[in-house]
Amino acid sequence: MALSRDIVLEALSRVIDPELRKPVTELDMVRDIEIKGNDVRVTIALTVAGCPLRNSFEEQVAREVGELPEVASVALAFDVMTPDERAALTSKLRGGRPETDEKSIQVDDTTRVIAVASGKGGVGKSTLTVNLASALSALGRRVGILDADIYGHSIPHMLGISQKPVLVDRMMIPPVAHDLKLMSIGFFLDDNAPLMWRGPMLHRALEQFLQDVHWGDLDVLVVDMPPGTGDVSISLGQMLPRAEALVVTTPQLLAQEVASRAAEMAKKTGMQLLGVAENMTSEVFGSGGGQRLADELGVRLLGQVPLNADLREAGDIGVPLVVSDPESESAQAVFEIAQAIDATRAAGFTQKLTLVS
Repeated sequence: MALSRDIVLEALSRVIDPELRKPVTELDMVRDIEIKGNDVRVTIALTVAGCPLRNSFEEQVAREVGELPEVASVALAFDVMTPDERAALTSKLRGGRPETDEKSIQVDDTTRVIAVASGKGGVGKSTLTVNLASALSALGRRVGILDADIYGHSIPHMLGISQKPVLVDRMMIPPVAHDLKLMSIGFFLDDNAPLMWRGPMLHRALEQFLQDVHWGDLDVLVVDMPPGTGDVSISLGQMLPRAEALVVTTPQLLAQEVASRAAEMAKKTGMQLLGVAENMTSEVFGSGGGQRLADELGVRLLGQVPLNADLREAGDIGVPLVVSDPESESAQAVFEIAQAIDATRAAGFTQKLTLVS
């Protein structure tokens, strides 16, 4: 079969933008195709100059086009979208919908929003968020993480993400690692600089997080909430549509009492209580606080995650434990929580979950 533009375009339809998660042909990123005999030259227009993921395009084009039987060689060149092209891309990503003034997170109606909350810091909430998101992804769900812990943002490090979000005509495209999309305030701060915002500045930052991020096709968005019941937590709770709250506690009585306040705040901001997860179960902290809290709130204890140094080490190196060692005791406990949460998707809250004894 003679090599043609249509054959090359069909191969390029399998080249996926690593951040937008759509084919470059669908995103109108293919600027030019030159065919001379059996030699092909492809030009792709990137959303911004210096795209940090150029290597992904190079590898995919070499595989999908370069391995066609009719192709002897393939070369890839890059260009940059014009402002008009970026505006058209933004409109396409929004599905033709105009920008909205609605101060809530912009996700599809089918996207499930799970807010991981705790009464205080230090209970392993962020670590559980990252591993829970990874476990849901392993179950076949398309998952994003919103690191809304404004003053304690740590998830970029836990996922090993250092690149900034790409900005396409005022729309932020979350970077991706381990098949998880992530947006965090940490992307906009220099190194480990403290966040010294309050009042209107802080609330505007939250609104931008919720309005200006293109999450794309997500099944689940997992939100790492700030600990406690302060202004930030209340504002976020009001801005998250249809959110379900997973309350994290450690086993001791004090943590249980504090976590109950976070649960009450979640209910008052319109969230549905999904259940309780007990973290750091061990001889050091004991056990049982999670079940007591679940009983007090009238919800289910979805699981108990044992205290394990592997969880901390995995976070330090930027790879979730459920990815690096899925058979470990702690990873298996997280998988059980993820499976219990995922089981409510089809049947809603009428489906009876397995209780953890």
